[in-house]
Amino acid sequence: MARVLAVLSSGYEEKDYHTGWWAEELFAPLQKLEDAGHTVDLASPFGGKPEVDVRSISEDFDPDGTYKKLYESGRADQTMKLEEVDAENYDVILVVGGHGAMFDLAKNVDLHALMNKVYDNGGILAAECHGPSVFAFLKGPDDELLIKGLDVTGYPDEIEPEEVLPFLPYSLEQELREVANYIPEMDKKAYAVWANDQIVTSRDPFSSELMGDELVKKLNKQTKKDCLKAVFFCLFYRDV
Repeated sequence: MARVLAVLSSGYEEKDYHTGWWAEELFAPLQKLEDAGHTVDLASPFGGKPEVDVRSISEDFDPDGTYKKLYESGRADQTMKLEEVDAENYDVILVVGGHGAMFDLAKNVDLHALMNKVYDNGGILAAECHGPSVFAFLKGPDDELLIKGLDVTGYPDEIEPEEVLPFLPYSLEQELREVANYIPEMDKKAYAVWANDQIVTSRDPFSSELMGDELVKKLNKQTKKDCLKAVFFCLFYRDV
């Protein structure tokens, strides 16, 4: 089974503006992955308890209290510091969305180093909603942006809340459009797209379960391939 590192914003505060990570974008894929038998660890820039965007556990965005209950269970109260994470331990890095990702994850050098290592090892890089802001700045060993010319998605300009626009450091959509083939697919309730066999992005909180499904399917395929390789190896050397 795979080991997944879910990366959360530690939070951002400016006067009356507070933001952080979005609850559904952690817990929906986390449940899918853990139900499939995979292990999910958590990390953030500062470690400890990262700041959740309280709107994500409000009645407006979580009417049944599903994600509020998971948040209050303490599942996300302890995270490792990004600088202390060993990339060799992980098969997948999942960058959780929320506006906080634009501030303390997008250009985080420790996160970039981890993602490059996991990618070089053949692992999967995933990002949800505002999490793809990391890909707008993540360069590979050739000093080219990793998503250059590839299909990506992320939170679109047309549904950004007007009240937060003055606080945002940039437009996620415009940053992605500059380097990649940005696809919003607003006619679909949920949307995720694979840029290649190792990079997947999803559009918004409504796509969180879909992200979990996509990762589980991909990991299941890889497990089957590994099993077939192992069987072939055993059969080949048995006859040698």
